[in-house]
Amino acid sequence: MSNEDITLTAGDAEVTVQPGNGGRVGGLRLGGVELLRQGERFGCFPMVPWCGRIRDGRFRDGATVHQMPRNAGPHAIHGTVRDGAWRTARTGADEAVLTYDLVAPWPYPGRVTQVVALAEDALTLTMSVETYASSFPAQIGWHPWFNRNLGGEGAQDVRIDFDPVWQEERGEDHLPTGNRIAPGPGPWDDCFGMPGGVDVTLTWPGRLELRVTSPEQWVVLYDEQAEAVCVEPQTGPPDGLNTLPRLVTPLEPLEASTTWRWRRL
Repeated sequence: MSNEDITLTAGDAEVTVQPGNGGRVGGLRLGGVELLRQGERFGCFPMVPWCGRIRDGRFRDGATVHQMPRNAGPHAIHGTVRDGAWRTARTGADEAVLTYDLVAPWPYPGRVTQVVALAEDALTLTMSVETYASSFPAQIGWHPWFNRNLGGEGAQDVRIDFDPVWQEERGEDHLPTGNRIAPGPGPWDDCFGMPGGVDVTLTWPGRLELRVTSPEQWVVLYDEQAEAVCVEPQTGPPDGLNTLPRLVTPLEPLEASTTWRWRRL
């Protein structure tokens, strides 16, 4: 099937899926109000086969060291699949299934499958990474850019509420030092631990409440830009290919999901 944009609808919720632009969710509109920052690099993109930064773009798999393109200063950031065109495997009124075959510069063959499922009050994103060849370390995550303000007369900026158990101490290079510290106030470009599962609530006062959940225990919050805030559930911390690798094997794919559930206020 083609990689043209896909529109999903459920009630007054409408989602644009962009297979040709990194398999991202390009828009989420509720009653015509757009929740995601617009632009080619925004929306909500999948982070695979790693999340956040890899220190100096290098990761070790056994005795082999692999070098990824340093696209964030000295580091490599946010995986490779957001830069490629995905294939549409299946689509319906409220669900789309996309696939992406891993290619260079990623050194291992594998396939990523993403399911985008829309309901009247929720959007669920599910992703898996599988291989039929060599095993390899990987991570899965999502990087949504939620509009800080939904516009309209008297509109207020979004409020972020969550209760993490720890915060990864961030070094000057923006990577975790390996120490866990008590969660601190924003602004953030930080990774937090939520062992019971990611659970972050965004509230646009008087308008909307949106709850981001995931069975995973890691979430990065980024709110240093004026236009948007990011709540990024993921299967491990930044630089996790080196510090906390999750292995994809021919017998065991890596799988993750996140759900955004909303209600009007």
